[in-house]
Amino acid sequence: MRIGSVELENNVFLAPMAGITDMPFRVLCREQGCGLMYTEMVSAKGISYGDAKSFRLAEIRGEEKPAAVQIFGSDPFIMAKVAEKLNDSKADIIDINMGCPTPKITKNGEGCALMLDINLAGSIIRDVARASEKPVTVKLRKGWDSSHVNVVELAKVAEENGAKAVAVHGRTRDMFYSGKADWDIIARVKKAVSIPVIGNGDVFTPRDAKKMLESTKCDAIMIGRGAQGNPWIFRNVLHYLKTGEILPGPSNEEKLRMIIRHMDMLIGQKGEFIGAREMRKHIAWYIKGMRNATRVKQEIFRLSSKNEIIGVLKRYLIEETSEETVNKQL
Repeated sequence: MRIGSVELENNVFLAPMAGITDMPFRVLCREQGCGLMYTEMVSAKGISYGDAKSFRLAEIRGEEKPAAVQIFGSDPFIMAKVAEKLNDSKADIIDINMGCPTPKITKNGEGCALMLDINLAGSIIRDVARASEKPVTVKLRKGWDSSHVNVVELAKVAEENGAKAVAVHGRTRDMFYSGKADWDIIARVKKAVSIPVIGNGDVFTPRDAKKMLESTKCDAIMIGRGAQGNPWIFRNVLHYLKTGEILPGPSNEEKLRMIIRHMDMLIGQKGEFIGAREMRKHIAWYIKGMRNATRVKQEIFRLSSKNEIIGVLKRYLIEETSEETVNKQL
């Protein structure tokens, strides 16, 4: 599929997630076949003020392309200036965050709060699209709350002001990530605009992915929480969409290799003190649902070095593998 001038090899994307979709995780998902990466959301003010952390968040490497930088802010002038700065970056797409529900973002009139001011939202999209040499997309939610469900209207405004695609999360801001995503609203957006529509919300399995594509007629799907601790989901979804076959899940040995590689990349980027600690939440997702996972997670969250964490995981995963083998032989 295409988004503006950018040709993508498939329509299964990684959603932007703060504190999760950093460079190491994006690379792992890309290796599993993900069609488009998104950075963590980056503050436009931070970039405009020369903040080093913001520039690091926006950095993209060749091995993770194609990738989009997602920026957030509420000042059209600043947003446009940042888009202009990003013309020299390796980003393929500039995405505008109008869907983040967290209070620290919305209290400043940013993120999903922009859905309450369609005129301002339109101005931001227009000015960013004019300043950017790259295609501009917009990430939206269903609306602010049940009394303000206006994503169809805002998607039309986005298209009119130069957006080349919109992503729609089927929840309102006040739902955060609770309840069930409304896929019908995604279908309504698809009928209302001619630009590509990316469906987001409650895609956790290959069957979910196919069902969303079929029921909403959206052009692509965006996987968020379903990818946490599970970069293999992109390989599995693509295989299922092509063949109708469900691939087996990763073995414990595969999980261990992926965890170690993930941690090595995090440590290489951020140092062991930060990298090992950040890896702990990812490990909790990698082993979620396995027997005794809660006990192991509690043990790992007390550790702060790579070798200690790997030692615990090796013992745990080998024990699980051995017990599975014994049970199969009985």
